[in-house]
Amino acid sequence: MDRTVTFKGNHLTLVGRMLTQGKDAPDFRAVSGDLKEVRLTDFRQKVTLISSFPSLDTPVCDLQVKEFDKKAVQLSSEVAVIGISKDLPFAQARFCSMNEIKNETVLSDYKYSSFGINYGFLIKELNLLARAVLIIDTTGIIRYLQVAEELSKPLQYEEALARLASVIKEPESADIKTEGLPAHCIPCEAGTPSLSAEKAEALRTQCPQWELIDGKKLVKEIQFKDFIDAKYFLDLVAVIAEEQGHHPVLTLNYNKLRITLTTHAAGGLTENDFIMAKVIDELGS
Repeated sequence: MDRTVTFKGNHLTLVGRMLTQGKDAPDFRAVSGDLKEVRLTDFRQKVTLISSFPSLDTPVCDLQVKEFDKKAVQLSSEVAVIGISKDLPFAQARFCSMNEIKNETVLSDYKYSSFGINYGFLIKELNLLARAVLIIDTTGIIRYLQVAEELSKPLQYEEALARLASVIKEPESADIKTEGLPAHCIPCEAGTPSLSAEKAEALRTQCPQWELIDGKKLVKEIQFKDFIDAKYFLDLVAVIAEEQGHHPVLTLNYNKLRITLTTHAAGGLTENDFIMAKVIDELGS
């Protein structure tokens, strides 16, 4: 996926995890109009269409919400339709009430930026979401992904709805097989065994940018342009780490960020450390 979009011809940077069609859809947390936390897992076992946009206060975003609210459910009542932006929940609730948005769940990413970071749709310069649509099947696989190259232009609705119709007909990813590490860390308890040196070395091949230290730690050092960019990336990692329930040691030294992964409950490395390393790699740098 291209990591830039434009707004009236000016280039903007997308940050967050670099996801593609055929990958597992990460969970995320957002806020509903009544200020309750909502997660993607609340819609599990449904074909889910997620539409993101910068702000409801623009005509193009206004139209986007109305189009998917009206047309997506015409294909099937079992489809979950989600609209998400960084508008405050109060503004979203008012918009939905005034426009009788009844088939679409409109959520706010204002509090955590969780959706933007997990899906790579967060615009760094504006702290808004890119204009995009994605479709997730009943097995949790991303089956379609479209990002508007120009923020002020609408999505290709007919293409997205045609793909939604095909996913509804085939809601399980029969021909798509995810390989490698699981998508999410598993909580560890005291006494959890650490990985053998051979297993740790084998898993490290999936995270080649990380250094394996004494078979007990994974370490990666990243250099940025300046302190602000390094701190910004640290904050992205912190959001992901909290959601994964697996927290690295983050050492910030001006424009250098050193990330150390280990599992204290095991006294060494577990599969969780490699899952976190892979997720951090998806954030780019």
